[in-house]
Amino acid sequence: MAVHFSTNEFAERKNKLLAALAQNKLDGLLMFQQESMYWLTGYDTFGFCFFQCLVLMADGRMALLTRSADLRQAQHTSIIGNIRIWGDGKGASPAGQLRDMVESLGGAGKTFGVEYESYGLVAANGKALDTAFENFAVLKDASAIVTRLRAVKSSAEIEYVRNAALLGDAANDAALALIGPGADEGDILAAMHDAIFRGGGDYPANEFIIGSGADALLCRYKAGRRKLEAKDQITLEFAGVYRHYHSAMMTTVCVGEASARHRAYFNAANEALSACAGEMLPGKTAGDVFAAHARVFEQHGLSAHRLNACGYSLGAKFTPSWMDWPMFFSDNDWPLAPGMVMFAHMILMDSESQTAMCLGRTYLVTEGAPECLSRAPLALTVK
Repeated sequence: MAVHFSTNEFAERKNKLLAALAQNKLDGLLMFQQESMYWLTGYDTFGFCFFQCLVLMADGRMALLTRSADLRQAQHTSIIGNIRIWGDGKGASPAGQLRDMVESLGGAGKTFGVEYESYGLVAANGKALDTAFENFAVLKDASAIVTRLRAVKSSAEIEYVRNAALLGDAANDAALALIGPGADEGDILAAMHDAIFRGGGDYPANEFIIGSGADALLCRYKAGRRKLEAKDQITLEFAGVYRHYHSAMMTTVCVGEASARHRAYFNAANEALSACAGEMLPGKTAGDVFAAHARVFEQHGLSAHRLNACGYSLGAKFTPSWMDWPMFFSDNDWPLAPGMVMFAHMILMDSESQTAMCLGRTYLVTEGAPECLSRAPLALTVK
C-alpha cells in the first residue's frame, strides 16, 4: 500500500476523533471532506468531486462508500478495509446506498455528525442525504470536528511540512533566477513547478498566483501570460507541496527599479509581518494575529489598501484551495497551539497608483517564538 503514515499514527488520530465524537454525543461521523479521509486513513484521491463518504462509528468501525473508479485507489492508498461501491447509472441514489450502508453498521435511529461544509458534498447531494436519512437517523452538522484535530500537526506531519518548505524555497529560487526585464511569466511559472516536481513534491491544492503589471494587484490566479517590461512589478503566491502538505510564500518583486512607494509599502508589510509573528504564541488567538496586522497598517496610513484577512492554517489540503482553518480575521477566537502551521500574508493593493506589495511566510507555532519555515530573506527584491 502507498500509505504515508504508520499504523500507530493512524491509531492515535482515530482515538482522538473517537474521543471527540463521545464529547459531542455522536454515534458516528459521516465524512465528506477529502482532508478528513486522508488524515484518518491515508485515502488519497480527487474522486471526492463525486459522491463519496467515509463513515466512522463510535465503536471504531469504518466503511467507505465510493465509485468503482476509486476502489483500487482506496485499497492502495488507505487503511480502509470495508469499501463499498455505489453504481453509476440513470436513477442512481448514492445517498440511499449510504443510508443502507449505515443501516448495515447498526446506525438506524442513531445520531450522526455530518461534514456539511465540504467541497465533497455539493448542495444537491446534501439535500439528497437529508432526504435519505429522514426518519432513519438524526443528522447534525459536525463540519469542524476533524478540522480542529487536523489543525495541530503531529511530528510526522511537521516533517512533511518541512519538506514542503524546502520545495517552496527551491521554487522561489527558480523564480528569482528568471525574473527580469523581458522575462515570460510562463517560463517563471514552469520553473517553479519544475523545482517542486523534481524535488519529489506534489501538485498544489490550488493554482499558483502569478501576475505582473496591473495583474500584480490580484491575489487569485487568472489565465493568460505576459512578458515583464523594463520597469515592472510581479507578485507570486505559491507553495511547496509534499504529500499534500503545504508551505506557502508570497512576494512582490520589483523589476528594473523599486519606486519610493514600493519601498514604503515593503517596509510597512515587513513590519506588519513581524508584528503578526510576534502574536503567534500558544494561548494567543487567530484574531490577535489579525489585530497586529491591522494595527501596523493603520499606523502607516495604509488601511484602505489591506485585506480583511491576513492568513490561515496550512496542512494536507486538496483542490480547490490550500487554505485551511483557522483564518486570521477580526475577533477570531480560535486559540493557537504548538504544532499549528500558519501562513501570514501582508497584502497591499493600491488601485489608484497601481502599486502592489505583498509579503508572506509560513510559520510553525512552538512553545515559544514561532519558527519561520523558509530560508528566503525578508528583503525587498529588485531584479
